[in-house]
Amino acid sequence: MSVRLLCLTSALALSAVQASAEMNFNRIASFPVIKNMAAGEDTKRESSPEIIDVTADGMTLVYTDSPLGALGMIDITDPKNPAPKGNIDLGGEPTSVAIVGTTAYVGVNTSESYTQPSGFLKAIDTKTGAEVAACNLGGQPDSVAKAKDGSFISVAIENERDEDLNDGVIPQLPAGNLVMINTTEGGLDCASMKMVDLTGLAEVAGSDPEPEYVSINALGETVITLQENNHMIVVSKDGEVLNHFSAGSVDLKNIDATDERGALLFTESQDGRLREPDAVTWIDDNHFATANEGDYNGGSRGWTIFHKDGTVVYESGTDFEHAIVQIGHYPDKRSDSKGVEPESVTFGEFGGTPYVFVGAERASVVGVYDVTNPAAPVLKQLLSSGVGPEGYVTIPSRNLLVSANEKDLIEDKGARAHVMLFEYQDAPAQYPHLTSEGMDELVGWGAISGMVADNDGMIYAVNDSFYSFQPSIFKIDPSQTPARIVDVIRVHRANGQPAQKLDLEGITLDGKGGFYLASEGRTDRAIPHAIYHVNGEGLIKSHKQEYGLPAELMAVEKRFGFEGITKVGDTLWMAVQREWKDDPKNHVKLVAYNLKTKEWGAVHYPKAEPAKGWVGLSEIVAHGDYFYVIERDNQHDDRAVTKKVYRIPAADMVPAKLGGALPVVSKELVRDLLPDLKSTGGYVLDKVEGLAILKDGTAFVSTDNDGVDDSSGETMFWSIGSVNKATN
Repeated sequence: MSVRLLCLTSALALSAVQASAEMNFNRIASFPVIKNMAAGEDTKRESSPEIIDVTADGMTLVYTDSPLGALGMIDITDPKNPAPKGNIDLGGEPTSVAIVGTTAYVGVNTSESYTQPSGFLKAIDTKTGAEVAACNLGGQPDSVAKAKDGSFISVAIENERDEDLNDGVIPQLPAGNLVMINTTEGGLDCASMKMVDLTGLAEVAGSDPEPEYVSINALGETVITLQENNHMIVVSKDGEVLNHFSAGSVDLKNIDATDERGALLFTESQDGRLREPDAVTWIDDNHFATANEGDYNGGSRGWTIFHKDGTVVYESGTDFEHAIVQIGHYPDKRSDSKGVEPESVTFGEFGGTPYVFVGAERASVVGVYDVTNPAAPVLKQLLSSGVGPEGYVTIPSRNLLVSANEKDLIEDKGARAHVMLFEYQDAPAQYPHLTSEGMDELVGWGAISGMVADNDGMIYAVNDSFYSFQPSIFKIDPSQTPARIVDVIRVHRANGQPAQKLDLEGITLDGKGGFYLASEGRTDRAIPHAIYHVNGEGLIKSHKQEYGLPAELMAVEKRFGFEGITKVGDTLWMAVQREWKDDPKNHVKLVAYNLKTKEWGAVHYPKAEPAKGWVGLSEIVAHGDYFYVIERDNQHDDRAVTKKVYRIPAADMVPAKLGGALPVVSKELVRDLLPDLKSTGGYVLDKVEGLAILKDGTAFVSTDNDGVDDSSGETMFWSIGSVNKATN
């Protein structure tokens, strides 16, 4: 096998370059927290970074890891190459951390039960790992915040409810409260502890306040969210309740509020949806922002800025969620709950501009808002934050933003939990790579699979079976930055209903304004292996436009079927993802179907031996004298080995009859995609599934974001330059 590598100066960055540079946050690194486990430790255990802070010098990140009962530390002296500094065992479950100097003040939950909550505030020397002091809090701590001058710590004592008792409805005593403790030089003055009674204030279950989050302004005032009680409280540095008020409600329009239907339909409403805020952060001494995640009775899918007198200064409504929809990060499986679930909110001033960072837990996105005018925030960016962002910390002195992403997908063999770093740069925004912004209607998208380019420079892409009730063809203009979805064609049948039982993984032009679509079958779910012919409006006119597999293929089929389709003359070629029953090891079929003669045939393609998991094909595209395929493994992050574009001489593509020996084609390496997949500072995404080649040879590659289900939701869409320029 000869090997060729496409050498290009234009990589991913070229697909994200904007007209003029301005200050933007761009991701520069991703750190999997299992690297903090000591040599010999079982890395198959769950690890989860949740709340995160940084030492005063800005060089060491410290995060809580509840599953391990530890504090994790990361050396970011070189922020583009974060290094492990190990874990500190805490002897209990850490819930939150705030750092003064090099001392980490950690809330540690030691509760025996919901009715007997207990916990400590511990002072940990991050240089030595030693416990310097500990104060008994008399209840279960949740959020911890430090005063601006480091003189005291506020702790929200939640005493959380049992969600299995009475369907989780409160009141469920004992009630929570606020605890305030003065710090000493690297320690704690437990004798100074103030316990602030918060009962009798909230309209909802006033006897059982459940403080969720705290933040302290420059005046020493602590703002507290009572999430389940839908209430806000402001307390002075002396422990006096200065003000309290309901967090209120929002009327939501044009949302998707129905789960499990496999379609993005933003046609529903929810009136009077309680905000039920989770995180809170001061913007200045008079204004604070809340992330309205919600609980059983609420969740307004957005965020709010309040004046501390209780006035609503700004309400995002559905604007934040709709912006997330447009970049393909909407988590459809959470539609009947709280949508994108804004859970965290953080403030930082960079380059003289005040920013609020709103983290959407289920969408794995952080919104960057300029809050120069708190009454009119401006959404500047949406960043792919990592899987399940829980906490953020800003380091303005080093132009850094950091996200702690708690979701550890070890059971699904997915990405491990990680911390991501973003830098405030005089550079174009890298993300998003693809958006539906600018369309006349709100169009959600995701799970992009196969692609094809037309002669006018447009690209058409299909979504897969994640959206089983909304199979779609998206028309993409790749000349814009980011690339833009400019039209959507719904695949449907003659009765006008969406075509069902499809798992679209490939698309090619029919030469007459329509398309041939390849559907990967899964017979255990009654999804057939098939090819569908649709017109330019996405209509499957009749069963004559459906091509099932012949008996010779069905006798040896497995669920890993067609993952791409292309057309040369009268022949359709389909790439089978993985070996079927009659294939030699590490060989997969490229299947041919002649539209005129109705004959089927195939050749064998030799794929790589997997280092882990499996290796298969994800796409096939004919261009010039070659057929191009994507060969990939199913591995994420540092485990990924094979993410490559190969080409096969068209002269090798001579199909033999099914049922007998098949010729084996040769292949040449066109491009190793791993450097591209690492170029934006994130972990390597596993599903590289789309390849489209324009008339001039310019090739575009895309990834499948799994419908934002146990996924970061990130979609990469970029050009690898001209495949016509491959050189030895």
